[in-house]
Amino acid sequence: MDVSFINHFIESAANVFNTMLECPLKRTSLRLKTEAEPAHEVSALIGLSGTHVGSLVLSLSREVALKATERLLLVEFDDVTPDVVDAVGELSNMIAGGAKAAMAHLNLSLGLPNVIVGKAQKIYFPGDVSPITVSFTTPWGELAIEVGFDTRLEGNISQVDQRATVSC
Repeated sequence: MDVSFINHFIESAANVFNTMLECPLKRTSLRLKTEAEPAHEVSALIGLSGTHVGSLVLSLSREVALKATERLLLVEFDDVTPDVVDAVGELSNMIAGGAKAAMAHLNLSLGLPNVIVGKAQKIYFPGDVSPITVSFTTPWGELAIEVGFDTRLEGNISQVDQRATVSC
């Protein structure tokens, strides 16, 4: 699979955050993921299946998870509640759905999002998967998307769109 698939997830994340939350994303890093720990405390995991099988992890700092939920529900939150968990799951669903639409040739289906909260969490991709982690900063804090598919990556990570700010 061509590493440029990650561009669809980057563009979808930027679109969701800009459109739904009025919150711009600025990319801070792009790397192959080597550890099991997600980047942040609140993470949503969605399975992707079709021509290829993969996973998307949307990992948000606590602050971003709370602020995003406040924007979606127009209610202030001081802690991660079931409403925050639902909102993070829905954000991951929107990001995966946007990327899915851009990759129609893969005939992807989306699983239901699972949200994990806590600092000691681990999310393992299958051993033969080389996920890519893209980190972002926002006015609210940090987040990351991690995406991996079951096929060997072709190309070099330097082929991924290098713009720091992604426009919609």
